[in-house]
Amino acid sequence: MALNKHSKRLTQDPSQPASQAMLYAVGLTDEDMNKPQIGIASTGYDGNPCNMHLNNLAQEIKKYTNLNEQVGLTFNTIGVSDGISMGTSGMNYSLASRDIIADSMETVVNAQSYDGLVGVVGCDKNMPGAIIAMLRLNRPSLMVYGGSIASGKYKGRKLNIVSAFEALGQKVAGEIDETEYREIIKSAIPGAGACGGMYTANTMASSIECMGMALPYNSSIPAENPNKLSEAERTAKAMKNLLELDLKPKDIVTKKSIENAVALVNALGGSTNAVLHYLAIAYAADIEFTLEDFQRVSDNTPLIADLKPSGKYLMEDVHSIGGTPAIMKYLLEKGYLHGDCMTVTGKTLAENLADVEAMEFEDQDVVHPTDKALKSSGNLQILYGNLAEKGAVAKISGNEGLKFEGRAVVYDGEQAANTGISNGEVNRGDVVVIRYVGPKGGPGMPEMLKPTSLIMGAGLGKSVALITDGRFSGGTHGFVVGHITPEAQDGGLIGLVETGDTITISAEDNSITLQVSEEEIATRKAKWIQPPLKHNKGILFKYARSVASASEGCVTDKY
Repeated sequence: MALNKHSKRLTQDPSQPASQAMLYAVGLTDEDMNKPQIGIASTGYDGNPCNMHLNNLAQEIKKYTNLNEQVGLTFNTIGVSDGISMGTSGMNYSLASRDIIADSMETVVNAQSYDGLVGVVGCDKNMPGAIIAMLRLNRPSLMVYGGSIASGKYKGRKLNIVSAFEALGQKVAGEIDETEYREIIKSAIPGAGACGGMYTANTMASSIECMGMALPYNSSIPAENPNKLSEAERTAKAMKNLLELDLKPKDIVTKKSIENAVALVNALGGSTNAVLHYLAIAYAADIEFTLEDFQRVSDNTPLIADLKPSGKYLMEDVHSIGGTPAIMKYLLEKGYLHGDCMTVTGKTLAENLADVEAMEFEDQDVVHPTDKALKSSGNLQILYGNLAEKGAVAKISGNEGLKFEGRAVVYDGEQAANTGISNGEVNRGDVVVIRYVGPKGGPGMPEMLKPTSLIMGAGLGKSVALITDGRFSGGTHGFVVGHITPEAQDGGLIGLVETGDTITISAEDNSITLQVSEEEIATRKAKWIQPPLKHNKGILFKYARSVASASEGCVTDKY
């Protein structure tokens, strides 16, 4: 098996006795010193159902790694539970955690000179963080997703994490009482696994599998399915093969394989967060991939999966109809994927899918054939206009309509918006504007799931739009536009909008426009004063000082 030059130097070079002594101290034998060392990085921790089972999975992977002529060495890195931090100041740390995860995995693997990396991941930012680290390291690596959660149940209705947020809006609107509200919360999440819809975790897991950096079926096998632990043996064998082939992430992640990932995101109705994360992944891979590439792939990919948040089904339902590979095989046959892209199996995508059973459409409506697509193009749409000179991202499933014009109701921050919506300040036909929540202004570009859920729960989902320089949870649905760039903190026009202004959003020509004269805009701009950053020390201060814009993927190692 291939050993990277760093590991050979540490374990075999007589001039490195301390390194060898340290490794003997952790239990390695003379025989182990000649084996490749594999870092097994887990984002497992007790405080989040997405991650609570990952350390056990990492230990299973370590066991089989050791049985396959390698030395598995586990280590941990952080995670942030978006579900717990949503709607609080803790959400400012969520996107920053992606880069902390990438930095910490890169640090350990390079400092310890490991030959390869297995990332065992669960919640949203874990996955892109792990992939970014693997690309920076560029040594044999693969990602293992911990799987999605089973659905909850209440009064015969399937529940998921978004059910809990929307129940708050229903309670505020008087549609349910406190008792029913509490029962929904208690029933929404029955155990381990990431949020069950095509939210950000499942969006990234399935698309990373399609990109080639995870083993077939990894994304769609649920967390508590017995087959999930069996992936440990497959992972160990795959890592051994990657080492023997000396097949590295930059051999797998190419512009074509990123196009595959983005095509799957659009076909499944995935999260707008995929835009941020694939811009960052492309940057780590030294690949030119821009917002225009997202629009190009979206234009050419039909939306065929009826998955939450806009649709009916969950990831467990995808598993029941053949899993992610069955969908990928169908998309490949229809010409929407590049079959010649290499994957972590050492085979091409087409070779991986050759023996997968074909998708059947007669007895299921989770996934539709392309001639009955839910939408002829993808759900991710890139918008431009005077409100977003450098771009914005919308998720248009077709249920929201294609155009919205309304009166702006402006809030400087999420908490003010939540209070205002709850107090009845937002009416049918309004465009809610939430600003100073971008990468720098937030800082950390928090997700606006709570305000959108309040709008949905209040029955305003089809009659109110929301725009923001922040971002959205994968669980958000409705007529919403995020990632507005430039952000308010950088002097973007969103910072100059006033309550009562007219805003037009169009998915027909992908535009977002503030209907105010150039003269008035110039007058407002002359009066605008940039507010100070909200933190003057610590990680959020460092993040705000180093983060690139949303249109550049919010990477932290560019400037």
